[in-house]
Amino acid sequence: MLSKVLVANRGEIAVRILRSCQELGIATVAVHPGYGFLAENADFARRCEQAGVVFVGPAAETLAELGDKVRARALAARADVAMVPGTESPTGSVGELLHFGARHGWPVAVKAVHGGGGRGLRVVDDPSTAAAALDAARDEAASVFGDPAVYLERYLDAPRHIEVQLFADRHGSAVWLGDRDCSVQRRHRKVVEEAPAPGLRPALRREMGDTALRLARAAGYVGAGTVEFLVSGGEFCFLEVNPRIQVEHPVTEQVLGIDLVREQLLVAGGAPLSWSESGPEPRGHAVQCRLSAEDPRSLLPNPGPIDELAVPWRVGLRFDGGYEAGDDVPPQYDSLIGKLIAWAPTRDVALRRLADAVGALTIRGVDTTASLLRAVLAHPDVIAGGVSTRWLEDALHELVPAVEAPTTVDGQIGGGEGWIGGRRYVVPRPAAPPNGSPGARRGARPTATTRAGNVGHAAGAGVVTSPVPGTVVAIEVEPGAAVAAGSVLVTVEAMKMENPLRAPCAGTVDSVGVSAGDAVTAGAPLVVVRPS
Repeated sequence: MLSKVLVANRGEIAVRILRSCQELGIATVAVHPGYGFLAENADFARRCEQAGVVFVGPAAETLAELGDKVRARALAARADVAMVPGTESPTGSVGELLHFGARHGWPVAVKAVHGGGGRGLRVVDDPSTAAAALDAARDEAASVFGDPAVYLERYLDAPRHIEVQLFADRHGSAVWLGDRDCSVQRRHRKVVEEAPAPGLRPALRREMGDTALRLARAAGYVGAGTVEFLVSGGEFCFLEVNPRIQVEHPVTEQVLGIDLVREQLLVAGGAPLSWSESGPEPRGHAVQCRLSAEDPRSLLPNPGPIDELAVPWRVGLRFDGGYEAGDDVPPQYDSLIGKLIAWAPTRDVALRRLADAVGALTIRGVDTTASLLRAVLAHPDVIAGGVSTRWLEDALHELVPAVEAPTTVDGQIGGGEGWIGGRRYVVPRPAAPPNGSPGARRGARPTATTRAGNVGHAAGAGVVTSPVPGTVVAIEVEPGAAVAAGSVLVTVEAMKMENPLRAPCAGTVDSVGVSAGDAVTAGAPLVVVRPS
């Protein structure tokens, strides 16, 4: 048994790990890397091994093989696992990308060799965007992972994203613990997850589980891990292995009545698996949604203070969070505030229970995705089950209708709350004077224009401002350049998300007020475009 654990993480996953450590009587100072990029860092795991410290996760060599997506594909091929067409080594040129697309069809995914979480990934729809996408993927891969290497895969446009939870110990035992559907996502970031995946044929479910075990054994895997698949037309293909605990692990815990983090700690200490190779029997259905500090209309990051946070406590409801009232959600990290999980004997009851809980949630001081989550959970397509990874992107316009900022305000603007169209709205603003008085803009921002999608904020004709506090990671134009409406001018990264800002109109770049690497505040002017 481990005697002391260093939790090398922050936020809700740190709280989650500490809880299991306390239940086992383990002092919290072996190293548990949570589910961040550190959890897949083979060099870090190797240094722990060399120092005689237990790393809670697979061996360093296993991480090196699975963390390198090209090597992981080679492992899957040796294990006779179906995959989408892809390159067998890092790609080096636009010519190779064009040849791959011509041979296998468009779109093509350009992916960081050491990537994950949607970082270092660009989708190329046709040859005209190949060069820009290749450069952007390499730049982000170098910035985030310290390695610009990328490879190519045929991109499936609208599959389901199904993953299998696996667990293996140091004594040769391995088990798959059911599956999860993570198809409700945007920008390759998961939003809603559930277990078990609805609507799968029993034979397909078993085949995916057996495939995950075959991969685990081929890799000599130890610990908790997830094998991700894309499912389309009743068939599946390998996507990647995540050699760590996943953000969405609670839905598996709720359905199986187990503690995956506790099992991680026991296995890391040398114990055998707590279950037979058939695993525990699933019971009921669980659904999780991720509450993030983001604008619910555009899903742009929105760091700031949490003035109030109250979660409803009800039967079958769980909240995994890392923040309390009075905390700040910082711009340097992921926007995740916490996860609401609902369990029920049936899927439809679990969905209703979670939607009701999101509606009863109170959070003030920072914009969140709560209203979007409630709309998603109540949508007929989600209730029916089996949506694709494209669904949220396509349905966003109907889920969150555009809200135009008022140009005039009569009376005082103050806080309040209420229900509109089945959604609960909380307005935390203090009272502000009416238009024309000092301070009127605290309650209304008549000059700001926000559009959903990767677009710039126009703070006056042709002035593009940053929609969020963040860091400038790329500048695509220089003074005097002619630009078309919608062309990318500058990219700002905030809360692990890149936001390409586009020209609000066709014209000529008058000035660029920032350099790559600059930290900017929300509303800071970046580029001025003189309309043509």
